Amino acid sequence: MKIKEICELIEQVAPLSYQEGYDNAGLIIGNKETEVSKILLALDTTEKVIDEAIALQCNLIVAHHPIIFKGLKKINGNNEIEKVVIKAIKHDIAIYVAHTNLDNVLKRGVSTKFAQKLNLVNCRILAPKSNLLVKLNINVPNSHVEQIKNILFENGAGQIGNYSECSFGLEGNATFKGNEGTNPFIGEPNKREHISEIKLEFITPAHLVSLLLSKAKAAHPYEEMAYEIVPVSNELQEVGSGVIGELPEEMSAEAFLGHLKISMKLEVIKFTNFDKPIKKVAVCGGSGSFLTSVAIKNQADVFVTADFKYHDFFDAENKLMLCDIGHFESEISTLEIFYEIITEKFINFAVIFCKTNTNPVKYFK
Repeated sequence: MKIKEICELIEQVAPLSYQEGYDNAGLIIGNKETEVSKILLALDTTEKVIDEAIALQCNLIVAHHPIIFKGLKKINGNNEIEKVVIKAIKHDIAIYVAHTNLDNVLKRGVSTKFAQKLNLVNCRILAPKSNLLVKLNINVPNSHVEQIKNILFENGAGQIGNYSECSFGLEGNATFKGNEGTNPFIGEPNKREHISEIKLEFITPAHLVSLLLSKAKAAHPYEEMAYEIVPVSNELQEVGSGVIGELPEEMSAEAFLGHLKISMKLEVIKFTNFDKPIKKVAVCGGSGSFLTSVAIKNQADVFVTADFKYHDFFDAENKLMLCDIGHFESEISTLEIFYEIITEKFINFAVIFCKTNTNPVKYFK
């Protein structure tokens, strides 16, 4: 098995196009054509994690946080990032990262795993993203409509929320004239022909367009397939920041804090006072303070994330309880997501959880 197979597998769940503009997800170090021996799963890639990979003979690290965010102008080993890069290359260890692209998906996303740990139900994206969808329109002769539709459905077109195989067809009359040397589907060169066609319309994620067009062109009877790609501003309900759901049963604020501490295996929780029952819960793995107003708007009783600053806690305005559980603690379950994705496809392959604790924050008890 090659590294590119692992990359493609993870990117089926978390396409790279879903990452934030500042991010650097994907294969950061290594060659996609390299054969994989073993995989080490980690939240961060530090020198000690590289050492662990060397000891375990793992030549691929799959991590959540990128070791490189910005371009490196020098690699002299003068800081932690440079030391990691040098050691990884020296020992032929590849590093693959799924960061905000994995944060931003509902199915198997970081915040969804967080919500599952808390036993939340009726989960959905807290802040869905827009401008990630397009309408793909393809003109197809009546004889090939079902064939083209089935091919596009099989490759991800027409998925809207809980519905699949969604399309719209508009019948019309098309004209064309083939020039000399063409091989038109019907008619003769240099003669205007009329034919009945269906304009098929599909809503699809923008990152699938190239694949869908190549599949459609391969099956289409015309030499030149008529199509158009129209950007739409609809929100993509399965992609965005944070997750909101509900507890199976209402809890007091104190009971919820206990539930949160046990479920996420926490040493400490920073929180704001709240004297109302807890039912609707919003969560976001990592730094999610920017979603506080969204959680309030969605009438969450509590918002759980990490990295609140002192003044951020005032934003609760007694409208909900804010809980800061720590960045590491809110995202460490990402390793479980990687494990599930890889081992479901490659059942007997060696996928190992990193034992090195990369959390830079310590607690004095």
